[in-house]
Amino acid sequence: DSGREDIRSPGHIFPLLASQGGVLRRAGHTEAAVDLAKLANMLPGGVICEIMNEDGTMARVPDLMKFAELHKLLIITIKDLIEYRKRNETLVVKKAEAMLPSEFGDFNVIGFQSVLDDSDYVALVKGEWEEDEPVLVRVHSECLTGDVFGSYRCDCGPQLHAAMEMVQAEGKGVILYLPQEGRGIGLINKLHAYKLQEKGADTVEANQQLGFKADLRDYGMGAQMLFMLGVRRMRLMTNNPRKIVGVQGHGLEVVERIPLEIQSNPGNIKYMHTKKHKLGHILNI
Repeated sequence: DSGREDIRSPGHIFPLLASQGGVLRRAGHTEAAVDLAKLANMLPGGVICEIMNEDGTMARVPDLMKFAELHKLLIITIKDLIEYRKRNETLVVKKAEAMLPSEFGDFNVIGFQSVLDDSDYVALVKGEWEEDEPVLVRVHSECLTGDVFGSYRCDCGPQLHAAMEMVQAEGKGVILYLPQEGRGIGLINKLHAYKLQEKGADTVEANQQLGFKADLRDYGMGAQMLFMLGVRRMRLMTNNPRKIVGVQGHGLEVVERIPLEIQSNPGNIKYMHTKKHKLGHILNI
């Protein structure tokens, strides 16, 4: 026969510690509360609570939208906050610079580092340009097996080398090298995906069987690097329309797509067809 007087109010309150880097490091409510307080120039802390539906289930975004409208409350999602911070904060810093003579041309190699997790990013730069000049650009995701070991499973290494040759011939341009191994799933998971491909899965199915989306890459860091290098408009070397959308979503303009097709081989023909038919790449195969 317990009543309201038997329940202590406000109940249990658990202290939570937000991750350094906020929602850009961990997309959680704790980090969102602290980030919002910081953006408001307030003490970096907050009080968070769970809103429940009438049936006792946890309210999700659609439910919360209705709740906010009913009570005339402002509402923001963690996704909105992540996008805002990416657009308004510098998340990479320039750390080192040197000359890099190579078999594909001579470049200025610039090392950048993420302020969120200390991961390293690289830009190969050649020549100079005016601020509004469309610059030849390649945004290349790291592929150890293809770029270094010459794997026939993909076309990554030949694409990288072809892009370097094209920038060399142009006399100016930028090649970004981003740490997004295996379309963002990491090296070990990529090797697991290789094993699944040996059993019949294609590159998309293998990622999905491992619990990942087909493509987890993000181009926010790369866009900031390009901006820091003075690029505002670009001629992007890519066969992937999604990459164009990803780069333009961070305030840069792609004025032209430059195809970067590589002749397929018996080891990657299925991979190439999967890129065309499941990932939307523009390929003449």
